[in-house]
Amino acid sequence: MPSIIGTWKLVGAKARDRNGTPLPTPYGGKGIGRVAFTVDGRMVAVVCDGRPELPAGTARGYSSYCGNYTFDGARLVTRVDAASDPRRIGGDQVREVSFDGDHMILRPPPRQTEAGEEYRELTWARIATE
Repeated sequence: MPSIIGTWKLVGAKARDRNGTPLPTPYGGKGIGRVAFTVDGRMVAVVCDGRPELPAGTARGYSSYCGNYTFDGARLVTRVDAASDPRRIGGDQVREVSFDGDHMILRPPPRQTEAGEEYRELTWARIATE
């Protein structure tokens, strides 16, 4: 089983609809993010829209959370104990995990948007080991 231990940098983000049709790129195509996993089962994640300036009327996307995690080789579950969105605290953040060479790919559950369901795929490159 590949290891997720270490610190990872966001290197790509994609979104699609239920039928596989591409949707606008998350974080304006300029996402900045880090996720770190410790050997003793703690994690922290932060992702934001890294564009220096946003189009008028656009809110900057930002999300962060941390907690204890479990990983079975294909599924990552984090019990959130602190988050930028207080509604996440006490709940689980679940991600399907796969690997493509040196990259880790995380897929959260579909999210509901004004346009319908959105399926995201975030690609990460390891930048440090614990």
